Amino acid sequence: MRGLMLMAAMLGMVSAAQAADMPDLPVLRGGFTDGLSSLSHNWDGFYVGGQFGFATTDVDFSHTPKSMTDFMLRNSILQAPVGGWSLLPKNHVQSTGFGAYVGRNWQLYDAVMGVEANYSYMSSLSSTASDSMRRILPGETGPTGHTYTYDTWLGGGASLKLKDYATFRGRVGWDGGDFMPYGFAGLAIGRAEVSRFATVSWQKYDDFDETVVSGGATTTVHRHLPAGSATLSSTEQRTNSFMYGWTAGIGVEYAICGNFLIRGEWEHVGFANVKNVAVQLNNFRAGAGYKF
Repeated sequence: MRGLMLMAAMLGMVSAAQAADMPDLPVLRGGFTDGLSSLSHNWDGFYVGGQFGFATTDVDFSHTPKSMTDFMLRNSILQAPVGGWSLLPKNHVQSTGFGAYVGRNWQLYDAVMGVEANYSYMSSLSSTASDSMRRILPGETGPTGHTYTYDTWLGGGASLKLKDYATFRGRVGWDGGDFMPYGFAGLAIGRAEVSRFATVSWQKYDDFDETVVSGGATTTVHRHLPAGSATLSSTEQRTNSFMYGWTAGIGVEYAICGNFLIRGEWEHVGFANVKNVAVQLNNFRAGAGYKF
């Protein structure tokens, strides 16, 4: 019995000595190397770049003559109904453009936040429209038995050429290693050439029944008589008219060769009405830049 215990002790000492001579494997320590973790790209810093894009734009001329007709027909019974006419159409136009951008990123772990100024020159974004319409409108209340009506005609036209625009936006992105998807929103200001004209003409009529006695016979005759007319015109043109609005969109940047960046993005811009013309723009762009 004493011999068996001595043999077991000797075997334990030999096993411990062999274990001490084994290589130091990470799996034996309960850990792994960092080689399996994803690499992070440094997006922090200033950057500049250039871009090329294709824009699709909706130009709404439908109520372009409104402010002109409101002024020409002010304080009259025709002002409200004529001002509500949708005289001109909504046009859809397309254009290419190019520009540049400059910005600054701040990175906090995987989150990337930044600000950017973006400029786009539009090569051929312009649209025109013209049309006319005629309506019989009820007039003011007349004397007993009399009804006033206005035979009203409205003609007009408008044109808009968006020369360029700039956006000032904040960005939020996610560090995906060599690529970064991002979203943005901000303010927009555009420069456009706008012109429009409107002509309103009306003929007022007085309708009433008149009793006529002829040869001892009494008859009722309906009268439709002119009671006044007018023609009014107005023209406006601005070579540089500034439009203000908002922008929002999404994009993705990819880092190549260290600090060289390429990007693709979609940007929507909505401008407030200028001369009663509404403009909504979707710009699809590709760009390349450098981060300092």
